[in-house]
Amino acid sequence: MSLAELNKENFDKEINNGITVIDFHAPWCGPCKMVNPIIEELATELTDISFRKVNIDDNQEIAVKYNIMSIPTILIFKDGKPITSSVGVVSKDALKKKIENVK
Repeated sequence: MSLAELNKENFDKEINNGITVIDFHAPWCGPCKMVNPIIEELATELTDISFRKVNIDDNQEIAVKYNIMSIPTILIFKDGKPITSSVGVVSKDALKKKIENVK
């Protein structure tokens, strides 16, 4: 499974309703590659949640807007507002718990 990449044209629309998990990443980032399979597994398990990605190299204005200083950073939005985040490699269970706490 490959998650949809967001950009400045579609970002606000995609995070507007419900819970959306955004993986801020870069293709060259080793830790990002470690987190990717975890995100993809959760996307198949938690079908009521939207999972998306933002390549910070291609979308620096979004990264700046949300103060992304390190990658991978995972931001969890609810109805367009950032609720919680996780920086660095995170376990599947820890990320799932953060997502469930937003529900």
